[in-house]
Amino acid sequence: MQEATSPRVRSVDVARDTAAVIRDGFDAYQDAFREISRRAQGRFETADWGGHLADARERLELYTLCLHAVLDQVAAVMGTDCANTAVWTAARGRYSESLAGHPAAEIAETFFNSVTRRVLGTVGVNPNVEFLDYQFARISGPLAHPSVHVRSVASETATAVQDLLGDAGFALPFEDAARDARLIAQRIEARWAAGGAPVPIDGLEMLDPVFFRRKGAYLIGRVVGGNRAMPLLLPIVHGPGGLRVDAVLLTEEDASIVFSFTRSYFHADIPYPNDVIAFLHALMPAKPLAELYTALGYHRHGKTEFYRDLQRHLTRTNERFDFAPGAPGMVMAVFAMPGYDVVFKIIRDSFPPPKQTTPDEVRRRYELVFAHDRAGRLVDAQEFEGLAFPKGRFTRRLLDELTQTAGRTVRIEGDSVEVAHLYTERRVRPLDLHLADANPDEARRVALDYGQAIRDLAATNVFPGDLLLKNFGVTRHGRVVFYDYDELRLLTECRFRVIPPPRHPEDEMSDEPWFHVGPEDVFPEDLRRFVPFGSAIRESYLAAHAALYESAFWQDLQTQNAGGAVLDVYPYPEERRLHG
Repeated sequence: MQEATSPRVRSVDVARDTAAVIRDGFDAYQDAFREISRRAQGRFETADWGGHLADARERLELYTLCLHAVLDQVAAVMGTDCANTAVWTAARGRYSESLAGHPAAEIAETFFNSVTRRVLGTVGVNPNVEFLDYQFARISGPLAHPSVHVRSVASETATAVQDLLGDAGFALPFEDAARDARLIAQRIEARWAAGGAPVPIDGLEMLDPVFFRRKGAYLIGRVVGGNRAMPLLLPIVHGPGGLRVDAVLLTEEDASIVFSFTRSYFHADIPYPNDVIAFLHALMPAKPLAELYTALGYHRHGKTEFYRDLQRHLTRTNERFDFAPGAPGMVMAVFAMPGYDVVFKIIRDSFPPPKQTTPDEVRRRYELVFAHDRAGRLVDAQEFEGLAFPKGRFTRRLLDELTQTAGRTVRIEGDSVEVAHLYTERRVRPLDLHLADANPDEARRVALDYGQAIRDLAATNVFPGDLLLKNFGVTRHGRVVFYDYDELRLLTECRFRVIPPPRHPEDEMSDEPWFHVGPEDVFPEDLRRFVPFGSAIRESYLAAHAALYESAFWQDLQTQNAGGAVLDVYPYPEERRLHG
């Protein structure tokens, strides 16, 4: 007769097998993630922009697909032990041991946490089964793996630049690599000379992976000499006669805007994410690690980094959540802490008139923004479920508001506030508040960028719906962005119409329109009546953006988007471009 396995032995076996299943599932995810990312170079070289956007959608969905596959396997392996904390603790130990030397260990830990949270239905944090802090040392000195190549500048900067263009590995030739290298070198040397004491340039340190997004490829690195360093980002595009370097970006601000939280994620084949993140953080020290991981497509691990940073802030300070500055929203309750550069948004249970949407429709619009090309004008919103905060970290008035208007999402359990669902976004200054404090020159600049923001969104098939200033914000770099998505629609879902002429003189005096208005109808010329600027700015604004109030403008872009066109939207100003 076969001897029965003891409960203790079975628990050890289950923990071992569970750890192995999750590790195999993560490796499958990481392999697929890199395979999709590698396609970007071929898409770029063949100008297959539609294929690149399809790859981006596939990669965004990959984590959930792989996670669900692992959840099914874990259920089969664990059986009745699925809720056994001791088994999960042991599995975490086995899993951690297996990650020693893993090239993406920090992301693998997040994957393990995702599994446990789904299986156990965790609210808040379960310290017995989750990885709370990254278990392996972060890179703070020389990179542990060869993700960076150094090209010395022995004689001419132009020669080193031409070498790095040749080493980028594109199948297509450059129009004129020597010309581009010469122009790039001139800008590097001018900026370097203006940066302080005369120190010679020693070399160019460049990340090996090429970064792809939309219609551009980016070489990313820095110029070094003595104890100085300067960012170097070279966007490459298709020109009439081959590839060309389109711009030279040499400041932390330029780099930060390229990696902005308002842009879609890069595709790059990165074997050791931690190395690349360390290098990027050296270029952009003000940018949170969470945003850098997210910019590389690791949005789930970006959420992990954000949550850890939030917990550190709560530990370091006594700040409390309170209403965020700006006009209160009818759809979202928005709150923040004074010293933390993030807003938290919770969908209210119901919305007063004239809002005609539903909470489910609002969630679908946020899903649309997550998967869509954000063009540098839509704030990335990270979705969280099952969070818990100390009750004492909320002001009384905020807590009353949340429990009264979002009681389906927020509940108080003892000394804890449990939040079933919320979004986080980087905090930007509401445009209406910014204009109220701006001097005339700044107000004019921001007004013009407001119009450009609407144009950029239209180029990527987005109609904001509500063009009120309170729904737009200004980033720390002075860019206007949109962040209120409850009325956002695809351009191709709208019907842009010209207002029919009145039938009788009395029609224009009526409170009601003399023509039928459907739910998809938009009348751009009518929006001109609501241009939100005073006379001092209005003239300049309309001189630049009058087309926004003509149906033909929207109909033309609608046709181009419906035909699959991917229109140019550049993440850098015109003066940074090499060829105009």
